[in-house]
Amino acid sequence: MPDAHLAALATTAEDVDVPAGHRFFEEGGAAQRFWLLRSGRVALDLQVPGRGAVVVETLPASAVLGWSWLFPPHRWRFGAVALEPVRTVQFDGPGVRELCAADPRLGHDLTLRFAAVMLDRLEATRVRMLDLYAHPEDVR
Repeated sequence: MPDAHLAALATTAEDVDVPAGHRFFEEGGAAQRFWLLRSGRVALDLQVPGRGAVVVETLPASAVLGWSWLFPPHRWRFGAVALEPVRTVQFDGPGVRELCAADPRLGHDLTLRFAAVMLDRLEATRVRMLDLYAHPEDVR
């Protein structure tokens, strides 16, 4: 990413540390932030009728947490909880959207990057759902 884009994004960022068990967001809630995970792990979960919250993916350090802030209606499509203490860089979603509107190249760059994140999450969710419905007796 060009230095100018990184500098612009840095104006919306802050370091945030969260304890194990911290819930970043709930499925359906207002999506106003995203995070770059510097250390720790975060579980993404999805509410499955008749099964409750099912972990669909575990994100490691260096992963991006959250993409729903970028796309209307800005509602979380998953839930997320820290599995252990997590160090993050937290970004203000509305502030980043304003930067993208002011700089279409930045907007295009971020959209492509977050589209890749969405594809990864979609594939992980698909695989997990196939696993759950193929072996319902294994659900805990």
